[in-house]
Amino acid sequence: MLFECELSLPEGFRVGHATRAEAETGCTVVICPPGTRGGVDVRGGGTGTRELEPLSPLANAEGPTAVLMTGGSAFGLAAADGVARWLEQRGLGRETPIGVVPLVPTAVVFDASAGEPGARPGPDDGYAACEAARAGVPERGRVGAGAGAAVGKMLGRDHATLGGVGYAAVKLAGGATIAAIAIANAFGDVLAEDGTVLGGPRGEGGEVLRSADLLRQTPELPRSAARPGQSTTLACVCTDAALDKRGCGIVARVSSAGIARAVDPAFTPNDGDVAFCLASGSGPPPTPGPATSWTLTVLGTAAATVTAVAIRDAIRQSTPNPGT
Repeated sequence: MLFECELSLPEGFRVGHATRAEAETGCTVVICPPGTRGGVDVRGGGTGTRELEPLSPLANAEGPTAVLMTGGSAFGLAAADGVARWLEQRGLGRETPIGVVPLVPTAVVFDASAGEPGARPGPDDGYAACEAARAGVPERGRVGAGAGAAVGKMLGRDHATLGGVGYAAVKLAGGATIAAIAIANAFGDVLAEDGTVLGGPRGEGGEVLRSADLLRQTPELPRSAARPGQSTTLACVCTDAALDKRGCGIVARVSSAGIARAVDPAFTPNDGDVAFCLASGSGPPPTPGPATSWTLTVLGTAAATVTAVAIRDAIRQSTPNPGT
């Protein structure tokens, strides 16, 4: 399978960014085709989220109307109000006796120390991201929720590597497309395919260091290190495969392996790592059994790989000459 960053999103999905470049913050929305099912896997110890419960296999709602990834830490959750307003105006959401109610699961990254103090995305930014949403290949780099991102914060943000938004996709032999949009804002390093550090802390001479080595030499909390909740890797996997909510949850869980593959260390108390899976396929979901388990294994494995590729793409799109 060829994993690439120029293969379009599955049909019907749209991604848009609202970027406050000077404030180094923003938000990124994934608008789903009608009838999309969703699942989520939460791994980080410092997450900031909203409306994840509708993605539970036991919840009544089948899936989300859109997924929002935003800067601003917990304050940035307010940007989801603008996404909900935009969707409601277009009649998109769950039908209720009072009209449609958009479901917008949201996860945040901490970028408050990046740019203008006190700047964070709000409802107008969420609305603007929806207005900018397009099909095809999403814009990547220092945009949207990745506008203030950085990775490798072991020695403090001043010695970190710029992060951002990344993307990758693959078309499977069975015809399904799997795509991932990632926000790379990790405490740890982003590793290249060969295991070398693509984005990490930089020493006084500008050399790239490895956080795992520094951690072994630092038994006590250094003043420069990131605090809990100040770092996060977010990933949203989109597919046109036909999955129910349980299947989406399984694929989301397996796709988290892509975060662990590309980020070292991952899932720490300092990170708010979250992985979503959205499936738009219109056919009936496969019935439980060995064949379905195999299908979920194939989809999850591909999802993990595109997630890892997207995280690395975020660094390559955001940092000149990463890893040097």
